[in-house]
Amino acid sequence: MQNNYCIIMAGGAGMRFWPYSRNERPKQFLDFLGTGKSLLQLTFERFRRIMPAENILIVSNCLYRDLILEQLPELKSEQVLLEPTRRNTAPCINYAIHRIRAKTDTANIIVAPSDHLILKEDVFLQIINRGIDYISKNNNLLTLGIKPSRPETGYGYIQVEEGKANLCKVKTFTEKPNLELAKVFVNSGEFYWNSGIFLWNLQTIERAFNAFLPEVNSIFEKGKNIYGTLQEADFINDAYALCPNISIDYGVMEKANNVYVICADFGWTDLGTWGSLYEISEKDENGNAVLSCDANFYESANNLIVLQKDKVAVIQGLNDTIVVETDNVLLICKKEEEQRIRQFVNEINLKYNGEFN
Repeated sequence: MQNNYCIIMAGGAGMRFWPYSRNERPKQFLDFLGTGKSLLQLTFERFRRIMPAENILIVSNCLYRDLILEQLPELKSEQVLLEPTRRNTAPCINYAIHRIRAKTDTANIIVAPSDHLILKEDVFLQIINRGIDYISKNNNLLTLGIKPSRPETGYGYIQVEEGKANLCKVKTFTEKPNLELAKVFVNSGEFYWNSGIFLWNLQTIERAFNAFLPEVNSIFEKGKNIYGTLQEADFINDAYALCPNISIDYGVMEKANNVYVICADFGWTDLGTWGSLYEISEKDENGNAVLSCDANFYESANNLIVLQKDKVAVIQGLNDTIVVETDNVLLICKKEEEQRIRQFVNEINLKYNGEFN
């Protein structure tokens, strides 16, 4: 347990949950489920059950330092690794790995996003412990795959070779497919959703970075005598200016030939869009889902309504629509068009000089 570490990635902007998620407080810091805890707090507490709190690192944008320490008072400030700019997941993971290396020569490492929902936490932690046992004895890269329940176009997919006890060798990774291809994937029985949760031991991931992203690894390697000192922030500012914008999936996992996957079901949802939140929300007999407010429906079906808690909504003749209101923005968008929200945000920010970002 003392050699187990977790890297929680919490730097995303959450633009697809606009206007509820804003640049100053993106979705990982919000309570979507009415539990009184943000997605980040739920993620931290989940891993806190299986490892010391001091072995959990949060990697995030420098904008969110105070917010993270406010929500996670158990953390020391040195456990919050601050990125000066967003460079995708490969640089942030490499930074955290070098931070761990500065502390220990031996570590089992879990990498997890901060904004995923896990409904079966006990099952999930059993699987994580099984994965930790595996990577402690094998020099392979491990990920978790989710058996698909529908032909989802918003997730990446993992094609697997035959394995045993739900542990399979990865054949291919595929980015978000179109609907027809997603249907083929699901019907084949060979594809699983890519959860974005990874496990590996320190030496194995270091070798993988040296093999597939040596330019990124060399940038952070130059700071090996700086991590944990007062000079770290200045070093990281310079390092990120040199880093490419590249994901761990594309930069390492898709290129390596020693990648395995545990195929499991632990109630996983990537809360990436309003549509994904609608899928897990309680609905009335007409498929309407309501969060926070009180909504009354007439001749309306399959809507998601998110208003402020003191609001009462009357909805008539509306179908398959997302309605979200905050203090200064009202969004009304067809569910099938929600991929355009990012476009709407960009255009609104240009029109109003970033006032509603």
